[in-house]
Amino acid sequence: MGGHAAQRDLDDLAGSARAALVREIAESGAFDADPVWREAFEAVPRHLFVPYYYVGAVGGYERRWGESADPRAGEAWLRGAYEDVPLAIRMRDGELLSSSSQPSLMAVMLVGLGVRDGDRVLEIGTGSGYNAALLAHRLGDDDLVTTVDLDPEITESARRHLDAAGHHPVVVTGDGACGVPARAPYDRIIVTCTLPSVPGAWLAQCRPGARVLAPFATGLIALTVHGPGHAEGRFLHTPAYFVPLRGANRSRAVRAAGADLADLADVPRRARGSDRFRFLLALTAGSIGAGEAYEVWRREGRPRRERYGLTVGEDRCWAWLDDPGGPHRWVLPS
Repeated sequence: MGGHAAQRDLDDLAGSARAALVREIAESGAFDADPVWREAFEAVPRHLFVPYYYVGAVGGYERRWGESADPRAGEAWLRGAYEDVPLAIRMRDGELLSSSSQPSLMAVMLVGLGVRDGDRVLEIGTGSGYNAALLAHRLGDDDLVTTVDLDPEITESARRHLDAAGHHPVVVTGDGACGVPARAPYDRIIVTCTLPSVPGAWLAQCRPGARVLAPFATGLIALTVHGPGHAEGRFLHTPAYFVPLRGANRSRAVRAAGADLADLADVPRRARGSDRFRFLLALTAGSIGAGEAYEVWRREGRPRRERYGLTVGEDRCWAWLDDPGGPHRWVLPS
């Protein structure tokens, strides 16, 4: 009986912790534009997707594990699973390979994706499988959701987590930069890793009018697909920091994710510490220097992220401020 009572206590704790997390996300306003997502977060238990995770400790990381023999450790694991923070779920030689994203940021992204009933959705970057489960719950049809990740260990564990939660979207092991053509066409693509560029394969696998939401240069770009080689859109207001896309484009992803800060000597210290300025640096990395970026940032009134956008063409991609045809445009490295 003691074991059953302990399990009931953990189940009760999971329910109350999940409810508290959902209230916290709701109070931030993340669900306002599409309240249906609140029900999805209430229904899908995050702790099933993070049976263990890593937290920072002196000298590196320590693992929290749900199956620990110590009841206090198990409770700490469960409480941590419902904190509004990203959780590191896979490490290799001290490098973070995969994480479960911050739930409030997930809510912002899922709402920003603009999912409609019947949409076919592709997720790039499976992670724990939690995001795919939320999508499957929201759409009410597991077969509408496809998720892809490069690492077979990640996809295999995600399948187990999804099965435990009662969802069975299609989980594919492969290079996310190539999409999943066998499951196309898609109405929505959501990306959970930072991009160096927007792969043409994704646009080719989308229906006209599809939406692609992806981390790019410490922001979130929401693109509307106008054809196989053309998409355009603006950034959301939210900062976003994700691990880089792995696979064929890894080296470019790493370069784009961290702007070259070596030439900041002539930039005032206040600007160097500004998140908005650092976003512009990351967005224009490889296109203009820090000094030129600072002059644009100063003259244009320290623009917020949502004033910037991207245009993706068949042979190039360029960032812009305010207007795709305006004076501030920067062709991005291919």
